[in-house]
Amino acid sequence: MFSGIIEEMGVVHKADRTPLAATLSILAQKALSELSVGESISTNGVCLTVASRGEHEFTAEVSPETLRVTTLGELRAGEGVNLERPMRLMDRIGGHLVTGHVDGVGCIRERRSDANALVLMIEAPPEVLRYCVVKGSIAVDGVSLTINGLSDRGFSVCIIPHTAKVTTLGIKGIGVKVNLESDLLGRYIERFLERGEEEKRTKIDRGYLERRGLI
Repeated sequence: MFSGIIEEMGVVHKADRTPLAATLSILAQKALSELSVGESISTNGVCLTVASRGEHEFTAEVSPETLRVTTLGELRAGEGVNLERPMRLMDRIGGHLVTGHVDGVGCIRERRSDANALVLMIEAPPEVLRYCVVKGSIAVDGVSLTINGLSDRGFSVCIIPHTAKVTTLGIKGIGVKVNLESDLLGRYIERFLERGEEEKRTKIDRGYLERRGLI
C-alpha cells in the first residue's frame, strides 16, 4: 500500500523486452534505502517487486498483464519514473490510499499554466471516470492528486511547483500516456451498495436458509 507521495524521481537505466515480458533496471538513491529484494516499490504508479538491487540501482520483472494494462512497456533508457516505497504502519498518509494496481491508462490532452501552477487535462477511460468526483483523489503515474474538474471524457488536476519539480508530471507533454488508479474507497462503497441491492432482491424463505445451512 502506498500514499501517492513520490519519494524520488528515478531514471530507467535499461529496459529489456521479450515478446511477452520485460525487465526494468532503474537508477535510484533515496527510494533504495531500507528496500530489500522481494519487497514492493511503486514505479509510475505500478506496484513492482524488487528482483535484485545494487547500491544505486534495482531491477524489477514486468509481467505480460502489467505490460498490457499500464505504460511500463513504453519506458526507454534515460526516462524518469516516479518512485515510492510502501507505507509502514504509523506512517503519515500525506496523499491517499494507493494500491499500485492500475485501473486504466489516460492521456494528457491539455497542458497550461495557471499562475504558479500547472494544469493538466487528462482523458480517461470510463472504468476510471466512474469513480471520479470533483475534489476527490486520483493517482496519476503514482502521484496523489486532487480532481479539480470533471467531464464525460476526462478530468483536470492542478500541479503545484513542488510536485512539478520532483515528479515526472512536470515534464510530460500533450499526448503522453499516464497510469491512472481511482480512489480505492469509492470502489468499496460501490460494491457495498451493490450487495445491499442484491440482498434487498433476495427472498428470505425456508429454501434460502436451508441452502446456506442455517436450518
